[in-house]
Amino acid sequence: MPETATSSTYSYLGPAGTFTEAALKQVPEAAGQPWRSVNNVGEALADVVSGRSVAAMIAIENSIEGGVSATQDALATVPGLRIIGEYLVRVNFVLVARRGTTLADVSVVNGHPVAYGQTHLWLEKNLPGHGHIPSTSNVSAAASLLGDAASGTLADAAIAPPGITDHYDLDVLARDIGDNANAVTRFVLVSRTVPVPAATGADKTSIVVELPDDESGALVDMLEQFATRGINLSLIQSRPIGDALGRYRFVIDVDGHVLDERVADALLGLKRFSPRVTFLGSYPRADGLKPTVSSRYDDDAFVDARDWLRALVTGGEPT
Repeated sequence: MPETATSSTYSYLGPAGTFTEAALKQVPEAAGQPWRSVNNVGEALADVVSGRSVAAMIAIENSIEGGVSATQDALATVPGLRIIGEYLVRVNFVLVARRGTTLADVSVVNGHPVAYGQTHLWLEKNLPGHGHIPSTSNVSAAASLLGDAASGTLADAAIAPPGITDHYDLDVLARDIGDNANAVTRFVLVSRTVPVPAATGADKTSIVVELPDDESGALVDMLEQFATRGINLSLIQSRPIGDALGRYRFVIDVDGHVLDERVADALLGLKRFSPRVTFLGSYPRADGLKPTVSSRYDDDAFVDARDWLRALVTGGEPT
């Protein structure tokens, strides 16, 4: 049984200074509450499930690298979770090193794999032949540079967020080393299952859907549940279920709210079609964009169609 949270603690991938912390700073309800730094997504969600934290901020998608597989897999398999908000953080990086180090001294770079993927072009151009040591977070990469010789620190420099020198005594060797200045990471705030909030008109619904069989046309059948109701998908990504080759689940973001008639009708169709549909939540979009909905698919069209059918079966005059 989940424990009762004794305080409104929020968990986030730490330590202090990460992009995840920057996302959590956007949550008004988290201001003034205790924050708990964790090492990975699993630990963050375990805090929520156990009641140690009221919610956890985790990265789910990057505009350059795509979906964060660890987050998507965890949300698909850990029961009792609900996404209650999304937040966007622009991402760029600096290269830092111990005091007195120059760029010419750098042959090995420590960096989170996602950060490394977003800076590899700059690194290949400016540090040809360099080696890479993966880190658990962008801040941990920088912190590792200050370890003693016995700790086994081998890197000469680290990829880190701007502002890292507010937390660690390091030199900045280069700024703006990201390969794409428009890179954005999308974060979601995850809580335990709560009632669905009211629709705002600019919402997103996240679900996970498994195909019933690995056969021709199964994916098309799934997608038709959305297409025939005029629903746009802002994300669709396959992840292996893990029980056999060729078995996949799909992580899907729908433009709309579960209380929108077209979205509710699509979910009913999916439930009839799929052996497992996991509802992760409906929540306001971080960008505030409202979807364009044809009059054929707005709420009134679905209500009118039901009224028409009801009139047919009750002997009334359909309009």
